[in-house]
Amino acid sequence: MERFKLFDAEYKFVSIVWDNEPVKSTELVRLCSEKLGWKKSTTYTVLKKLCQRGILQNKDATVTALIRREDVQRYESKAVLDRAFDGSLPKFLTAFLSERKLSEQEAEELRRIIEEAAK
Repeated sequence: MERFKLFDAEYKFVSIVWDNEPVKSTELVRLCSEKLGWKKSTTYTVLKKLCQRGILQNKDATVTALIRREDVQRYESKAVLDRAFDGSLPKFLTAFLSERKLSEQEAEELRRIIEEAAK
């Protein structure tokens, strides 16, 4: 599971890849400059590191992701739940919703998700 651990800057970088893949490395440099304020050297350094970790692939100057956004989100969600809420989903929801009002549509969607998970 550690394969899915991304630091904040890495997650933003991989999100750019997910949103644009397959993306030419030169286009990725432009996007990272525009969205992250990165220089070309920074983009290529992070790209190389993430390729070595098996998160991205740079083949023939075309970058694609080797892991899915959903897998990273699932990993990160579990890590937050375990670290901050002792793995308790009810504790998380109580904290998250304590100062937030749900719309009827959001409440209904959460009910549906909970019912499906309980099956």
